[in-house]
Amino acid sequence: MFQRVLWVSLTQALRSVALLLLPIAFISLFAWATAGSSNGNTSDPIRATLWLWLAAHHIPFHLILSPGQVHGLLSYLPVGAMIFPALAIRSGYIRACDRLDASQQEKQLTRALFALMYSAIASLIAWRAATTAIAPNLYWTPVMAIALVWFGTMTSKQRNRSFEIAPREIATRVIAIIFGASAFVFGVDLALHIKTIENLTVILEPGFIGGLLLLLLNILYLPNAIVATMSYLAGPGFAVGSHTLISPLTHRVSEIPALPFLGGLPTGPHPLVLICALGLIAIGAVIYNVTITQSSAVIIKSYLLVITCIGGLAFLGSGSLITSAMSAVGVSAWQLSLAAACEIGLGTILAMLVPRLLDVLPRFGK
Repeated sequence: MFQRVLWVSLTQALRSVALLLLPIAFISLFAWATAGSSNGNTSDPIRATLWLWLAAHHIPFHLILSPGQVHGLLSYLPVGAMIFPALAIRSGYIRACDRLDASQQEKQLTRALFALMYSAIASLIAWRAATTAIAPNLYWTPVMAIALVWFGTMTSKQRNRSFEIAPREIATRVIAIIFGASAFVFGVDLALHIKTIENLTVILEPGFIGGLLLLLLNILYLPNAIVATMSYLAGPGFAVGSHTLISPLTHRVSEIPALPFLGGLPTGPHPLVLICALGLIAIGAVIYNVTITQSSAVIIKSYLLVITCIGGLAFLGSGSLITSAMSAVGVSAWQLSLAAACEIGLGTILAMLVPRLLDVLPRFGK
């Protein structure tokens, strides 16, 4: 039985890799052929395919920039691209379980072996794609591969039919609310600065094919921008380079990357934006009211899961953008996590204490 599960897990892991790798290869070869090349060596687009596949898994790259052999790091990668390997992994895992007609225990074994096979294949691709100038982080590769397998297969379980809401479901809904509200604010901001965004696009002069790729890149980077908006509304703000900070109270910025959606950056401090922090305080009250009929352990677990998810999004939505001048781009994971923990925690405490105080005050008035 183990050999059969191992074989099916391996074949479906390979299928999941190919499901994303082949479309990327087509796009890379098409872009390479359209742009033209001084030689007919197709190893360049093939290696670029492997780099793009690894970048979709949010694996950072160590770079050696010419001239001068300056070392750089590319870790500010599009969070939106992670949905593609997650969907491919989910498809492969479901097919593996269907083919095995696995029980719940066998599904856990299949999931573990699938994660092992997928991480091994990803590590092999990272090792094969490395050059002297561009090298994927081999240590981070299996970690992200296993994390994506866990994320991609997490939602394949059957939902809980009981009336009680599990902490994971509460955290998922809370994060969806926070992320959706931040996305709405970011969309309004883009609409208000549409002329600046158009000017940035014209300055880049990407051409037709380049314009399509630039549009795709901006779409994939939208979650990064939404996470930055979340941090801005919560108070800590975000950076667009070394020694920069854009927050409601501080506006310290020099040069910015030539990405059109950055045309919506604030032009100065806006202290009144801190009022939006009341939203996270209200979220804390919602968590308490939803879980009030359950044990205190559910409240604590829900709270910790929400903070962990926010910290994870902040970690993924930040990093370095090649050069030392852009070594800090995005949000600070610990600052956003701390701000969210304090604001949501305050809301939970207020929701817990205010009703009791309202009950006690009339007694003192008598």
